[in-house]
Amino acid sequence: MALASPSPPSLSIPRSNAFSPITSSHSLSLPTIARRSGSINTEKRASPAAIETRSIGSRPTRAWGRERSRGDGIVRCSTELERIGRGMAREGAEEAVGVPERMKVVALVALVMSLCNADRVVMSVAVVPLAAKYGWSSSFLGIVQSSFLWGYLASSLAGGMLADRYGGKRVMACGVAVWSLATLLTPYAAEHSTAMLLATRTLFGLAEGVALPSMNTLLSRWSPGHERASAVGISMAGFHLGNVMGFLATPVLAAKMGINGSFGFFGLMGFLWLSMWVVGVTNDPRESGVISIEELRLIEKGKGVEKGEEGGRREFPPLGYLLSKLPTWAILLANVANNWGYFVLLSWMPVYFKTVYDVNLKQAAWFSALPWGVMALSGYIAGAASDFLIKSGQSVTLVRKMMQSIGFIGPGVALLCLKYAQSPTVAAVLMTIALSLSSFSQAGFLLNMQDIAPKYAGFLHGITNSAGTLAAIISTIGTGYFVEFLGSFQAFLTLTSIIYFIATIFWNRYATAEQVFF
Repeated sequence: MALASPSPPSLSIPRSNAFSPITSSHSLSLPTIARRSGSINTEKRASPAAIETRSIGSRPTRAWGRERSRGDGIVRCSTELERIGRGMAREGAEEAVGVPERMKVVALVALVMSLCNADRVVMSVAVVPLAAKYGWSSSFLGIVQSSFLWGYLASSLAGGMLADRYGGKRVMACGVAVWSLATLLTPYAAEHSTAMLLATRTLFGLAEGVALPSMNTLLSRWSPGHERASAVGISMAGFHLGNVMGFLATPVLAAKMGINGSFGFFGLMGFLWLSMWVVGVTNDPRESGVISIEELRLIEKGKGVEKGEEGGRREFPPLGYLLSKLPTWAILLANVANNWGYFVLLSWMPVYFKTVYDVNLKQAAWFSALPWGVMALSGYIAGAASDFLIKSGQSVTLVRKMMQSIGFIGPGVALLCLKYAQSPTVAAVLMTIALSLSSFSQAGFLLNMQDIAPKYAGFLHGITNSAGTLAAIISTIGTGYFVEFLGSFQAFLTLTSIIYFIATIFWNRYATAEQVFF
């Protein structure tokens, strides 16, 4: 492309040239994008930090080689103008809406986590009338409750690997579609045969196993470092509110529409959420066409561009290497203890209130819902407190250990006190204390995966959650056998408290927030 020059004065440019030089009297300011390497039109995407404003006057700002063809110049200009337009669209979108894109992502994640747990709870409530209808024993009831975890165990590891490689958006979307379908089919499977019911619940768990790893991966990409605990806290608050929604809505829906109606309602809600998710979220903020440059810079601050991230090809470290480090075992044991206690209470709480205190199904649902509602609030408080302490200069390792200790010692003591409860109200208060304090684990081991292995958080979550799911299967089935043969819930709750205390000691000895895997 011909360039303007002060001599000779007789130099003229053909009128057919669409890119004639701009004189200084018509100087304007346009953003240009600095090249990282090679030709600019070979880049997939320019870093926001590389965008700057330069004055284009009588002389060009860059000395393009005279050997460059005119066609190459046109391509370059077109590419720059396209990127300028994308940046202006990003800024205009945020000015119009006024809500940061990362908060929209967190809101949608919190909503789907709520549906994730609500779909589980439907079965926990519906199993009481189903057991009466089909004559299930307490031990078989435990098998039915644990069948969800059979599939969950199989998909936890795969879900983490897929989320790290292909992004949390795609993996979460596939999981929601499958588990919503399985929810719709559950009552019909129960009517057909026990084997069909177990197969459907296993499929349901297989799909839900990808939810937490996908959440972890997606939030690690969309959240600035100083907001991660709050983002996880909000998302997990939605997760626990799903328990409340499921416990309270299921008896009402069952009374008005039958058991089939309660499963149908929550299954359809999943597909409604899916319609918003596929158009409103991207795997990575750099892929978003509406995020502002300022917000993107805030999210990317302190983060490096991970090798292979854009192409979706990432090599995972050997499993033996991950398990050779004690911080991994600290997270693994914490996940085991957390899931052991969590699923005992989630699966058996309505049965506990009906068996021990002889309350009806609707009352049992209300007593069961209260602890989960408070847990949602306390989980957010734990995340906000964690971020505050870190911003104030406290060691991240100290904060993680502090939060996890509260998350285990608190519920351990509360469950030991449960044997002294003489009324369902006192029992509900103690379970509320246990579950609300256990939510501090969200700012402990759940965030620690991103600390020690930021590039493999989903993969590590899948590994440790698989061990936790195996523990949940044992605890869910074990509770049924303890109740059937010993006639008491308290013996198993005491065992759960002991596991909490052992995990606390190991965590404080070996956990760290320093990056271990690079």
